[in-house]
Amino acid sequence: MNEPITVVMVDDHALMREGLREILECHKDISVVGEAGDAASAIAVIGRHKPRVVVLDVEIPGGDVTDTIDRLRSISPRTAVVILSMYDGPLLLQRLIRQGIRGYLLKSATGQELAAAVRNAASDDGRVILAVSARSLAHAPGSNSNTLSPREIDVLKLAAQAYSNAQIAARLYLTEATIKRHLSNIFAKLGAVSRIDAVNKAIAASLIPASRAAKDDSRRG
Repeated sequence: MNEPITVVMVDDHALMREGLREILECHKDISVVGEAGDAASAIAVIGRHKPRVVVLDVEIPGGDVTDTIDRLRSISPRTAVVILSMYDGPLLLQRLIRQGIRGYLLKSATGQELAAAVRNAASDDGRVILAVSARSLAHAPGSNSNTLSPREIDVLKLAAQAYSNAQIAARLYLTEATIKRHLSNIFAKLGAVSRIDAVNKAIAASLIPASRAAKDDSRRG
C-alpha cells in the first residue's frame, strides 16, 4: 500500500486549520503531519517534517507569501505548495505560478476540491490546479481592465486612512455592499491580498499619495 500524502497546514486561524485538517483526514491517502500559524513557525515545521505538500494561506503573518515559498523551498525542495486565498487577484496569481505553486484555491472551494489539489500537488505530472473566478482570469496584466476607476481610487484613499467599510460607505453615500464590491475589484486589479497590501501597491504605483496612508485614525474612534 502506498504511503499517505503528508501535508502541513499553514493558516493564522486555528479554527480554519482545524477544519481543514478534518476535511483532509477524511481521506485515507492524506495525512496532516503538522500545523503552523505564521511564516517562521511554518518554516520550522516544514523543515522538521519535510511534507509532500504544504497548504499555505496567502496572508500568513511574518512576511510576503512569495518570500515564505522561497524559504520553504530552500529547506524542503520537494515540498509542493497549494495556496489558499480569500481573493484571486491575477497579478499575484501569476507571480505565484512563476514560483512553481501546484494549486491556487479560493477559501470558498469545497473539501473535495482541496483534496484533489493536494493529490495533484503530490503527483509528478506538473499540472497546476486553479479554483479562481473567471473575472480574475479575464484581468490580464497590462489591460485596461486593471486600471482603477475614480470611485475605486476614492474608496482606496479612505481605506488607506483606516476607515471601515461602513465609514467609507457613509462618506461616499454608497451602501456597504457596494464598498465591499469595490474593494474586491481593487484587490483583483492590483493583485493584492489585503487592504494593507492594496494600499502599499497603490502608493508604489502613485495611484494615491503616501501621506494618505499615514493618517492617525484616533480622531475617528
